[in-house]
Amino acid sequence: MPHPPAPARRSLLKALAAGPAAAALGGLAATPAAAAPAAPGIVKPLPEAYFTVRGTNAEARFETFADTGPLTPADRFFVRNHTSTPVLDAADWKLTLWGDGLHGRAPVTFGYGQLRSLPSVTRTALVECAGNGRGLYTTQQGQTVSGTAWTLGAVGAARWRGVRLADVLHRAGLAHDAVDLLPRGLDDPYISGGTDHGRVRRPLPVAKALDDVILAYEMNGEPLPYDHGHPVRLIVPHWIGIASIKWLGDIEVSTRPLTSPWSTDWYRLFGAAHPAGGSAPLTRQTLKSAHHLPFGATLEAGRTHRLTGRAWSAHAPVRAVDVSTDGGATWRPARLHDGPRRGAWVRWSLPWRPDRPGPATLLSRTTDAVGHTQPDTAVPNTQGYLFDAVVRHPVTVV
Repeated sequence: MPHPPAPARRSLLKALAAGPAAAALGGLAATPAAAAPAAPGIVKPLPEAYFTVRGTNAEARFETFADTGPLTPADRFFVRNHTSTPVLDAADWKLTLWGDGLHGRAPVTFGYGQLRSLPSVTRTALVECAGNGRGLYTTQQGQTVSGTAWTLGAVGAARWRGVRLADVLHRAGLAHDAVDLLPRGLDDPYISGGTDHGRVRRPLPVAKALDDVILAYEMNGEPLPYDHGHPVRLIVPHWIGIASIKWLGDIEVSTRPLTSPWSTDWYRLFGAAHPAGGSAPLTRQTLKSAHHLPFGATLEAGRTHRLTGRAWSAHAPVRAVDVSTDGGATWRPARLHDGPRRGAWVRWSLPWRPDRPGPATLLSRTTDAVGHTQPDTAVPNTQGYLFDAVVRHPVTVV
């Protein structure tokens, strides 16, 4: 099967030195040397106050979202990398569409300027790693799972601007019998256990691609930062984060179902509660809620505290959030501070006046508009995906 040539790369030094010239094409200004990243392979600074570094990844500290609005600033957005962030020049970048799912079957390319000249759309959408909450399978449920031990910070909301993938597919000559796409990133091939799995890529059904997927080139009104997909990435609303391929380089369009290790070996559910060969590849994310407090936070007895947090669901708008301050014995409805909206999270608050010192367990529980409610226990799977249980949040009252 032929593969199109990859767009040209420039070295980190040359790309950063491009400065204003690159910015005119959607490039980014140089990262100050004094603000060096705290992890290899990630370009942006990762101050300990905002991030926990986990290998090639950086998890946002959820409590730091308390002073942000509905959108997550780019400098606080989590980073999920399989290898390292490539520094690409928008002037050299091209997107190639190819495969037997195109009329004529000849590759079609779009440059960065071409893409930006097409009609644009702006969508607010959460991006959430399928493994967000994975560490809680172990700490809360006592189950051993593999993968990065995220707590709750592998999620962020942004306003993405770009081009409908449907428009690009139609301009490229999408055939009526095309069924699957295989978007592929421009990061380095992922090597694990001595096996080269190639560049990150994952099948996307044509039906989803034609629905609400965009090729994004802006994040919160600015060109995409390097760590978040510059020059262009996919945004696949409501689906697990791996579907929103960063640093997009090419898309195979096929009349046959496609696979990759990211749909066969990973991002499926394996374990005793699932089919012997594993579930179908994961698509939609789940629902969660979380407090804007560090685990183990200290709160003063005899005074009223304003508990705050966020709730979200990939299935439907959030309808209600209930909070317990006594480990689940009683529940009270929280006040919602954002209108229910599909694809966005809702900020909530509740006053609490603890009477006496000692340990306490806070809980919050999301219910969405179609009736999904967080369960007490998440159904386990060996790779720790889609944790959706009510989180038991310990605090100490002094």
